[in-house]
Amino acid sequence: MDFDQHEIVANDQHLQENMNTNAQSITINGKKYGLDELSESAKSQIGSLRACDAEIARLEALLAIAKTARSAYARALGRELDKSPAA
Repeated sequence: MDFDQHEIVANDQHLQENMNTNAQSITINGKKYGLDELSESAKSQIGSLRACDAEIARLEALLAIAKTARSAYARALGRELDKSPAA
């Protein structure tokens, strides 16, 4: 295939974007639309969904980093406590 596909899911609406070098379209709930056919408001909403998806992905990556660090701290604490007698 010569296009990228991205799926956006929000409030039970499924959007699938097909970006080709010649034409751009988006599929919303199974119906395909040309991006040039959409109102400015609809394009704005799609842009907002894309921004939200990017922010969610960024935050999920940050959360994964924090979880990894927490796990490392917990292991380090366990090793430190193993060195000390319990009270």
